[in-house]
Amino acid sequence: PMIVNHADIIFAGFMIMLSLALAHISGQVDVSRPSWLRFTAFVGANLFQMGFKSFCAPASTFKLLGLRQSTGATACGS
Repeated sequence: PMIVNHADIIFAGFMIMLSLALAHISGQVDVSRPSWLRFTAFVGANLFQMGFKSFCAPASTFKLLGLRQSTGATACGS
């Protein structure tokens, strides 16, 4: 069963990717050309997959750098 934290993250990632897709379709931006919008697409895709797989690349990186994890359960790095 999905929990609210994961559903929120999936929704956020989906909305980021949807807004980029709609901007591309309407001709406002061209995401097929190299630009900083690819970074935005990467963040949206990472959020989307994190909601399903509970794997958070930034959290793993931060742990390797020596940061401590909070005691509260979160979707990222739980």
